[in-house]
Amino acid sequence: MALPEAPGPPSAPLTPDALSNHWSLRVLPGWARPYARLMRLERPVGWQLLFWPCALSSLLASIAATDGAIQWWHLGLFLLGAIIMRGAGCTLNDLVDRDLDSQVARTAARPIPSGEVSTSRALGFLIALLVVGFVILIQFNLFTIWLGVASLALVAIYPFMKRFTNWPQVVLGLVFAWGALVGWAAQTGTIDPPAIALYVACVVWIIGYDTLYAFQDIEDDALVGIGSTARALGTSAPTFVGFCYALTVALIAYALWAVDAGVLAYAGLFAGAVHFGWQIATLDLDDPLGCFRRFKSNTLTGALIAGGLMTDLLTRGVMTAF
Repeated sequence: MALPEAPGPPSAPLTPDALSNHWSLRVLPGWARPYARLMRLERPVGWQLLFWPCALSSLLASIAATDGAIQWWHLGLFLLGAIIMRGAGCTLNDLVDRDLDSQVARTAARPIPSGEVSTSRALGFLIALLVVGFVILIQFNLFTIWLGVASLALVAIYPFMKRFTNWPQVVLGLVFAWGALVGWAAQTGTIDPPAIALYVACVVWIIGYDTLYAFQDIEDDALVGIGSTARALGTSAPTFVGFCYALTVALIAYALWAVDAGVLAYAGLFAGAVHFGWQIATLDLDDPLGCFRRFKSNTLTGALIAGGLMTDLLTRGVMTAF
């Protein structure tokens, strides 16, 4: 999956010149910029969306804990891990899709199909990113380490799914939501019902928003034989995405109830639900740029829900006094 944050319409080729204005590329030496683009550093929405399931899970576990302390060190590690592992996933995806990418206008200028980075160098860069990711992972307990390693099987098969099914977003959801299990396990050393509910919630949320993303490539995907939920669902996609979002809210509400969360946590979820509603109410499938913007706006949804959880935790002493 590519998770762009392009400076122009998403249908326009993302050439090196078009991307050179992003600060993450300007501050790097010229030789490093193709590798930064392999990681999609100029498109931060990807690692943000990968981070939110981790953060939500960690904050949920903090609410469930006796002391209710926010694990700031864990959140920092999850943030760094999201950037590194999103970069690794994008690099793997580009290695697998290098022939397909050269046939699609939006992806033809990526470092591998454009020839900026050789296949062997990209493979070495991928290994380096995985090593850094493992160093981050081993800061947690043993159960969490094995849980993180187990996710690599899904990471490895995801890039191939769009060749065989119109539902690769399901596998993407299973991969991208994995942090909802890791964040909880990092504190508890187990996987409990609230974490499972949050994981399923994040899976269906990701399937929903990546369906919106897929509409920007629907014509090119059809030409080169790539499957997606956008192709499978067509004009029924808004109903499907709306169902995914509604189920996401219901499952997170259950997780909040299961850990005895406070009213401020529910307020954050309500704000996220309103944002979901805006996405569906204003969705126009004939406007790829609009679909892309609604996809990208899901990082705000994650921030709203996480903000409610964090506010709940930070104000617990005050609220108890009343």
